[in-house]
Amino acid sequence: MKKIHKNAVTVEIPEYETLKEILVQGTEAGGDKRQYMFVRNGVDHERTYNETWREICGFGTYLYSLGLKNHEKIAIIGENCPEWVVAYYSCIIGGYISVPMDCKLPADDLADQLIRCECDALVYTSKFAEVVEDFKANPDMPVKHYFCTDDFATYLKAGWEVYDAGERGFVDAEVKPQDLASIVYTSGTTGKSKGVMLSHKNIASNCSASCRCISGKHVIGFLPLNHTYAWVSALFATYIVQEWGYMCESIKSIQSDLKKIQPYNFSGVPLVVETIYDRIWKTARKTGREDVLKKGLKISRFLMKLGIDKRRKIFKTILDNLGGNLNMIICGGATLDPKYEEGMRDFGIDVFNGYGLTECSPAITCNKPGKFKPGSVGTPIGCCEVKINEPDEEGVGEIYVKGTNVMVGYYGEPEATAAAFDGEWFKTGDFGRIDKDGFLFIVGRKKNLIVLSNGKNVSPEELEDKLMLIDYVAEVLVYEENKKIVAEFFLNEKEYPDARERIKADVDKFNRNMPLFKNIGKIKIRDEEFPRTTTLKIVRKYMEKK
Repeated sequence: MKKIHKNAVTVEIPEYETLKEILVQGTEAGGDKRQYMFVRNGVDHERTYNETWREICGFGTYLYSLGLKNHEKIAIIGENCPEWVVAYYSCIIGGYISVPMDCKLPADDLADQLIRCECDALVYTSKFAEVVEDFKANPDMPVKHYFCTDDFATYLKAGWEVYDAGERGFVDAEVKPQDLASIVYTSGTTGKSKGVMLSHKNIASNCSASCRCISGKHVIGFLPLNHTYAWVSALFATYIVQEWGYMCESIKSIQSDLKKIQPYNFSGVPLVVETIYDRIWKTARKTGREDVLKKGLKISRFLMKLGIDKRRKIFKTILDNLGGNLNMIICGGATLDPKYEEGMRDFGIDVFNGYGLTECSPAITCNKPGKFKPGSVGTPIGCCEVKINEPDEEGVGEIYVKGTNVMVGYYGEPEATAAAFDGEWFKTGDFGRIDKDGFLFIVGRKKNLIVLSNGKNVSPEELEDKLMLIDYVAEVLVYEENKKIVAEFFLNEKEYPDARERIKADVDKFNRNMPLFKNIGKIKIRDEEFPRTTTLKIVRKYMEKK
C-alpha cells in the first residue's frame, strides 16, 4: 500500500490484483458521488458511481442471459460515449475478454482483427451500422452477437429484469489476476498490427503505479477509449482516486472544454501540449502583447531563482483561458520537445512526459512531481524495471522492461511472442539511455535505424528532434534513400513565407554541428502534412510505399 497527497489529504493506493477489484471497491467508495460528465445533443449529463454500477449490472446480466460466459471475447467499436464505457466495464465484471477497437481504422482492418481474434460478440455505435452489415455478410466472421448502442435502453431493461429477479451469475463471475482482460491491437507506425494480450494483473498493477504519479481533483478526457493510455489515466483512475472526469466530444473542443470544466490536470499526446503552447504565443502576437509576455517571463524567471513563485499571478490571463485550475499535464505517446515542457512550466503548468507501450499496459516510465528532468521520459513506475541492453560507448542500447505490467503475449502468434522476449525481459524495440540519476531518454526505434555502409547506426528520431528546432519546420521525417540520409520537410509557410528559401542554409548549419556520418545528404519539401496513425504519430510505413 502506497500513498499520494491529494488536496492536502493522504490517499492510499492499494496494489490491485484485478480490474474487477478496482471497479467493485471504487463503486463502494464512490457511491452517489459524480463519476463523470458527458455531452449529448448539446446537453450536459452526469453519472454517479452507483448509476454506472447499475448500468453495468443491467447490460452485463443481459449478455449473461444470452449465454455469453467467462472468457468469451467482446469487441467494442465506436466513438467515446457512456455506452462504450458501460460495455467495457461489463467485460471486466463478467470476466469477458474485451477487444477495444480503433474506430478510425478502415473497415477491412477492423474485420481482419475481429476474425483473427475469433471474436464472439460486438458492441458498436450507430455510426458503424453499415460496416457491421458488411461484417455480418462476411462468411469468415466469427461474431455471433451484435449490440448497437442505440438499443442500449432495451438491453438494460431486459438485464435489470433478470438481475432484480435474483440472477447473479454475471456479477459473481470469478476473475483471477492471471485471467486475460483484453486483446488490444497495436497501432504502430510500421508493420501489421498484433493482438496484445493483457491480463487483469498486467493492467491493474499499472493502474496502481500510474495513479501515484498524478494529482487528485477533476480532469477532462479526450483520449480515444480504445487506447490503454485512456484506461490508466481515466477509466480506472476515477475509481482509484475517487475524482470525476469530463468526457470531451472531440479534441477540437479542448479549448472551450478547459474553460468550461476548469480541470486541474489531464493526460494527452504531445500534439495537444504543442497546440496549447503555440496558441498562447500566437494569441500574444495577434493581440500585440508578445513583448508584454516576454517581459513577464523575464520577471517570473528572476523571481523563481530567488525562490519566489508568482507564475499563476503574472500569467493569470493565460491560465484563466485554460480554465484557471490547470496545473499538470501527463504527456505520452510520442516524443515531446523539451521547449514545450519548459515553456508550459514557465506559465505555472507542469508537463510530465512519460513513456509506454501497449505491451506494457501501457506505462513504463514517467516524470512526476518532485522528480522530473526536461527532455527525459522520467524514471520507472513502481510495477516494472528498465534496463539498457548492450549499451554502446554513449550508453545507448535497446530498452528492456520486465514487471507485472508486461503483456502475456501476442494472440495467436507464438513466434512473434517468443521473439519479443529475451528471457524474462521484454524487448521494446526502442533505443535509449539512462543517465546517472536514473532518468530514461528515448533515442529512437530499432526498426527505424539507418545502417550506413561504414557500419555506423543513425537514429532518424535523433536528427528529427534537432531539425524540429528550426522555427518554421512543422514536420520532418528522416530516412535512408540510395545510401543518403534524406530529410523530408513540411514547412510552416503560412507564418514563414520564405521558409523554402531558408531551409537549405539552415540544414547546412545543422550539418556543420553534427558528426559527418549524421549529415543530411538530401532535402525534400512536401506540400501537405505527413499521413498519421490514429494516435497522431507520423506513419513510417508511408516511406515503404514511395
